[in-house]
Formats: sequence, structure tokens, C-alpha cells
Amino acid sequence: MTARRAKPVQGSTNQQPAPRLAMDKRAQILEGALRVFLTAGFNDTTMDRVAEEAGVSKQTIYTYFHSKERLFKELVEHLADRLFPADLPLPGSDLEPPAFLNKLAWAFFERMDRWQYQSFFRLVMAESARFPELVQIYVRRAVEPGTRLLEAYFVAHPSAGVSDPQAAARIFRSALASFALGQEILHGKHVLPLARERFVRALVDMVLGSGRQGA
Repeated sequence: MTARRAKPVQGSTNQQPAPRLAMDKRAQILEGALRVFLTAGFNDTTMDRVAEEAGVSKQTIYTYFHSKERLFKELVEHLADRLFPADLPLPGSDLEPPAFLNKLAWAFFERMDRWQYQSFFRLVMAESARFPELVQIYVRRAVEPGTRLLEAYFVAHPSAGVSDPQAAARIFRSALASFALGQEILHGKHVLPLARERFVRALVDMVLGSGRQGA
């Protein structure tokens, strides 16, 4: 008589759940670390505090990340993925140059106003001497893609009158970052206030006007 094959017990299959569980646990730890590092900074963050915020044991954190430095670096990569998705398109790239640059500037400020972005920027700047690679992550993920797309826009729109698309793209992006840094991060808006509308209007006029003057 042939033995009957036993039916698998519900919920007890031969599949290995460990990889998915490991991913979920890493995400749980990173979310807890995010809240601690962004508020306390690197020096004042302890693994005990991260463990409490993440709802895991300190040993579990060391199992996945091995050290505070390793956790911090992976957190920066994780946050960069969230704040600067690789496939983020330029807003309104079918617009004419004045309208396009205005829209791009206000999209930048909208992102800059998010507390996660400001906290991320402060954290990277504060730890740039200890972890110079973090600044490189910021430049690669936050600065380079948008700058190259803007350069391509200038090339595709000769009506902008930009003679050096690469330089113009970097100047435009750097000016926005410098203004945001001075006004928001360094609290310059309380000492040398300048309305964003005035700044954007003057910046667009300078970038596009320089091309017309050199024509």
C-alpha cells in the first residue's frame, strides 16, 4: 500500500523567510536611527538610544551594521535614496526658458523646506570632516543629476541664449543652494532677509540676460 503524502501544515512551508525578515529588520533599524541621528547628530547618538527608538536590542543593531559608523553611513545612503530618487525628472521641461527656470527654482525651494532635507544637509555638513564621502554622496545624488539635466535643457533650447550650458547650469544650481544655505540653514533671513521671489527673478534675469548681452 502506497503511503499517503502528508499535507503541509498551513504556514509551515519550506520557503526561507530569513532574507525578507532581514530586510524588514534593517528597515526598522534605519527608521529608528533616522529619527535619532537627525535630531541628535552623530556624536550625541548612542546605540542604546537607536535600539530604544527602533524597538530592537542593541545586539541586533550590531548584528546588521557592526558599528555606529557603518550604521551612520548606510543611513545617509538610505536617506539619499528617499530624498533624491534617481528617476526624478525636471519639472516642466517643455516650458520656455524663463518659465522653466522659475519652476525649477520653486521646486528646489519646495524640497528645501522639508525638515528631512534640512536635517540631512546639516548632518552631512557637520560630519563632512569625519566622513568626507558623505559630501560626495550628497553631490552625486542631490547636485549632479539636476545640474546635468539643466545643462541638457540649455543645449536643447538655444532660445535661452546660453553660450556655455555647463557653466550656466552649475551657476544656476549653485546660486539656489547658496541662497537656501544662507537664508535657511545659517538663518540669514533674520539678518539679511531677501524675498525668494526677488532672488529667483534676479537669478533668472542674470542667467538668461547674460546670453542675450553676449549675442
